[in-house]
Amino acid sequence: MKIIPGRKSDAGFIASCVMDAVGEEICLNLAGEHHTLYDVKRVFASLAEMDDTQYSYRNTLVAVDEAGEPLGAIVGYDGALLHPMREHFFAAAREILDLEMGDVDDECDGEEFYLDTLAVLPEHRGKGIATSLLNAMVEKAHATGKPAGLLVEKNNHRARRLYESIGFVKVGDRPFAYVLMDHLRK
Repeated sequence: MKIIPGRKSDAGFIASCVMDAVGEEICLNLAGEHHTLYDVKRVFASLAEMDDTQYSYRNTLVAVDEAGEPLGAIVGYDGALLHPMREHFFAAAREILDLEMGDVDDECDGEEFYLDTLAVLPEHRGKGIATSLLNAMVEKAHATGKPAGLLVEKNNHRARRLYESIGFVKVGDRPFAYVLMDHLRK
């Protein structure tokens, strides 16, 4: 297994990882009554193909096996760039899902490099892939001179153990999708 920079051709895989990381409930809320999870995946895949969105392949590291097949991915970016990058998400949500996002809380701030989403294919979990992806993205974050930050649901004890095992500590609370989460940094 090795970690490589995301490629445009990984857009569909990145979209699946983002959806896995944010969870089915949030994805179904994005789809609403008139759209499907396929439509939500179209949104995230279109964003992953672009150069300047929060879910861009350029903001992604991908774990691949010896044959180059993707096993997992992590998305991270400078929190100071959230607002201009997120505008693409709002535009895609309007265009594809007929969804007006309204007032959305910031999930990060300009003081950190935000680790947005992390997911590993179910059949490859428990093999250290998530740890390798996290460590690689933390290294990328620290190269910018900023700490790595992320959010974790208060009851997601498995993810919390993973984050804490590599040195993340809670620094506060922050809302995401109208749910108060723990804000961790390293």
